[in-house]
Amino acid sequence: MGIFLREHISKKLIITKDADLYCKEKGSHILHVLEEKLEIIPRMFKTERGKPYYCFSWSASENEITLNSDYFVGLDWLTQDRFIHVEPKLNFAVLTSFEKVISQKEVGISENKIKELDELAEKEVTTASVIIDGKNDLVKEVNVIAMLMEVMTYSEVAKETDSLLLIDWEAPEIEIEQKQDLLTPFLVVKFLKLLQDIARKGLKKSYYKIQENLKNRVKGKILVGQQIKQNVFKNRFTNTVCDYQVFGEDSLENRFLKKVLLFCTQYVENNKYYFKKENDISGIVNFIRPAFEHVSLEVDMQDIKHLKYNPFFKEYKDAIKIGQQILKRFSYNITKTTAEKISTPPFWIDMPKMFELYVYAKLLADNRELNHTNFNYQFATYGNSLDFLISTKDYKIVVDTKYKLKYNYSQIHEDIRQVAGYARLNKVREKLKYSDNEEIPCLIIYPKPLQNNEYDEDSLKIENLMTAEICVYHKVFKLGVSVPIL
Repeated sequence: MGIFLREHISKKLIITKDADLYCKEKGSHILHVLEEKLEIIPRMFKTERGKPYYCFSWSASENEITLNSDYFVGLDWLTQDRFIHVEPKLNFAVLTSFEKVISQKEVGISENKIKELDELAEKEVTTASVIIDGKNDLVKEVNVIAMLMEVMTYSEVAKETDSLLLIDWEAPEIEIEQKQDLLTPFLVVKFLKLLQDIARKGLKKSYYKIQENLKNRVKGKILVGQQIKQNVFKNRFTNTVCDYQVFGEDSLENRFLKKVLLFCTQYVENNKYYFKKENDISGIVNFIRPAFEHVSLEVDMQDIKHLKYNPFFKEYKDAIKIGQQILKRFSYNITKTTAEKISTPPFWIDMPKMFELYVYAKLLADNRELNHTNFNYQFATYGNSLDFLISTKDYKIVVDTKYKLKYNYSQIHEDIRQVAGYARLNKVREKLKYSDNEEIPCLIIYPKPLQNNEYDEDSLKIENLMTAEICVYHKVFKLGVSVPIL
């Protein structure tokens, strides 16, 4: 049975040795019958600047364990028979508390007042996280797949997605409902977007081998063994089994991509949960199909392992890698694309990174006159890494994205001071050509729910970025960016 958590929310479980009690109340208990202390080893997603980032954290007392979700969504084994599933659901009560704090005009607030504000905020956030009758207007599920579709629209952004996903193919698979699965639609969208780029440019043509039983002619190399079996023993003396090369689109790589496309098409047609309305991906499938019309489906999977990639066709290398993961996910069985219950390997998605790339894609979409060089994504300096360093003729801005908002007064102001500190780095000032007496504007971008699933047009137009200044700070601005909600 799964243990379900939402992003940035903790869950307490009572440790018990009573198997009967555990069976009755699995939602609030965890079984541990050994004498040794319960040990859980969270998976490490990445290491940045020497700091490890774990997919979740935990703490335990003598008879209770507390699980804390953090920056990542996905599922993984917690114990041998229990798995943890962190859903992409955000508590937007945190947003209300965050905006209350940054709207405070009062300076020199006492420690007691800060403590009072923090306790009130924690109470509001905790209360808002409670689900009543299966509903909660403040806890909303973020549409990760819609975000990914936006991210994959731009090649400059898409190339940054390699570090978004962690999959453990070696671990035992976990059985879940099809609609709880984020891994498959994630891989399918990424693959189809890459295939769309390939189809737009035109399929790669190359030399490939054909074996054919030709009549009254010889071409290429005669396959003596096959010739004897197929023709000599059967008195077909005018036929010759030949092996020869042809230049065209029906190459091994294109056959493999077409095979994976067939799996993806079947999956999309039978699983509409993530592909409804504006996220309908059938248009992309219809765009790709004609490009593969003259490509066959015959492919030996062993041959794919020995392919050599042309650096001029980078999309092929990425698409084949993801295609192999998709076929592995379906165990090379196309009937599994329609199953209601599925088995999936443990996986995790880096949501702060996803939000960064989503903002990146929106910046490019809303500022067509600019390109990726104007936004300086992940500008690195002295062990620091800025999310964006915007540099145009009229605007110079240091930008920090905050997917995981804080509601604690001190932590919020610490985050604001952090982004303001970036603006004082010499390398940043040199990049933007700022003199000593000039101050660089700073911007904090955070998620807000998409109202009625209607995107705010031009919300990230560069002239609209610095319209809401944070009180008590000079030239530090805030901006909420709508994220798609399911």
